[in-house]
Amino acid sequence: MAIEYKNAGVDVEAGYASVALMKQYVKKTFGPNVVTDLGGFGGLFSLAGNKMEDPILVSGTDGVGTKLKVAFLMDKHDTVGIDAVAMCVNDVICCGGSPLFFLDYIACGKNYPEKIASIVKGVADGCVQSHSALIGGETAEHPGLMPEDEYDIAGFSVGIVDRKDVIDGSKVKAGDAIIGLASSGVHSNGFSLVRKIFKLDEDGAKETLKKDFGVLDRPLGEVLLTPTRIYVKAVEALRQEVEVKAISHITGGGFYENIPRMLPDYTNAKIEKGSWKIPAIFPLMQKIGDISEHGMYNTYNMGIGMMLVVDKENVDKTIRLLKEAGEEAYQLGEIVSSDQKTPGVIV
Repeated sequence: MAIEYKNAGVDVEAGYASVALMKQYVKKTFGPNVVTDLGGFGGLFSLAGNKMEDPILVSGTDGVGTKLKVAFLMDKHDTVGIDAVAMCVNDVICCGGSPLFFLDYIACGKNYPEKIASIVKGVADGCVQSHSALIGGETAEHPGLMPEDEYDIAGFSVGIVDRKDVIDGSKVKAGDAIIGLASSGVHSNGFSLVRKIFKLDEDGAKETLKKDFGVLDRPLGEVLLTPTRIYVKAVEALRQEVEVKAISHITGGGFYENIPRMLPDYTNAKIEKGSWKIPAIFPLMQKIGDISEHGMYNTYNMGIGMMLVVDKENVDKTIRLLKEAGEEAYQLGEIVSSDQKTPGVIV
């Protein structure tokens, strides 16, 4: 008896079905600069119409991490693709880049076409939110390497910025204001600790995800699966009116690792506690997990998904423009001088 690829655990026909189902979602991300169609060997994107003096490409790649474990438990797969896009494009805009196109990579134990299409729907939704064209991707079936009902997803974003508009923090000075943009929750970092706090790797995890613990506005599972907020449109609109000197995407490492990445030498970011609203999920995790305050700020975004530095004279205008763009924004503090070369954070 002849052995076929399907006998080894790879269903080529399922792959074809996945592509057919996802096409409707991918197409809505296309614009006039997309040259190729879905299914080619490479994604083609034209830079025609670009009027930059010295265009520079900006790239970013990331994944969703173990937040996927919550998606598996909830059997809900249409939002983690948004997370994959957000983690990449939010990094690209930190340099001043405008996202152009996105590619995704999905590895699965078994290709269930409807599940894969649901994941890609989320990717397409994230691309629409970030002005990105989804011009390519790959779905790889890994029988024997991954459990049949599990998958992993990663993404890759390419953007563009004129050299004169690159944001590198070099213009930041003492007295500048720090503006925070509200997060939608935990976003896509620190989920290994989340799972440990709520014992999501143990029996009874599905029931735990149905609880609101008396402080959440929805069941825990829904709160944790809330997609990472995408800040592209708001930041691009703001930069048309206000000079943004530095941007930090608050991801893994929380405040203490990410804020210094946007600062020049001999400066600190002084953050005023109480200047923004902390979502209920964070004090809940801190209490149940008996986590120190420093540990929380060193791991999670604590309700602030992105920080910007602007002149103090532009604070009111910045907050107004961000709110008009649909974001909750707060003045978190200011930049102060430091006698230490390495930038730091004072919370």
